[in-house]
Amino acid sequence: MRLVLASGSPRRRELLERLNLVFDVEPPGIDESRLPAELPAAYVERLARAKAMAVAAPGRVVVAADTAVVHAGQMLGKPAHPEEARGMLRRLEGDSHDVFTGVAVAMLRDGAEVVSMVDVTEVVVVSMTLDEIASYVDTGEPMDKAGAYALQGLGGQFVESVRGSPFTVIGLPIHLLPRLLNRVGAEMNQFILSPGRGD
Repeated sequence: MRLVLASGSPRRRELLERLNLVFDVEPPGIDESRLPAELPAAYVERLARAKAMAVAAPGRVVVAADTAVVHAGQMLGKPAHPEEARGMLRRLEGDSHDVFTGVAVAMLRDGAEVVSMVDVTEVVVVSMTLDEIASYVDTGEPMDKAGAYALQGLGGQFVESVRGSPFTVIGLPIHLLPRLLNRVGAEMNQFILSPGRGD
């Protein structure tokens, strides 16, 4: 049985590597469009499940996730261009917002089985000047991040507090993994790299 991460995100890959897990990476190709009136929690859970099932196959345990940043009821995705990134950061600065991450685990065993959960973390961003926002956007870091910032990167300097799991903000609530794996009949320990194991 192989563990597969259904994601092209280097941040999610790094989180699994920090857990010393042995896994393959296979980004899914799915439509990530939001459905009309779809709430953030439902959106990230639906996409996480769809991503996991997109690469599910016999002999695999697939992990997938999706993240959304929500401020004042508006969901902020990845900025399409620097001006949009600056606009997102102007919205977030000096205020709090929520980060929703859905995580799913899928395994094909007597049919398809997929389980999922959603975690929410509140983030408070310090007040930022227009120059600070412009300088941060100029680094390029915000351009592939939901909400236009990276907690684990340069953007961390602008985060005043986090209430909940920081890993949910980064993109994979790792504290949910053991129970989701257990629900499909797997255990985290079976995928951990042990001394002398070369795969």
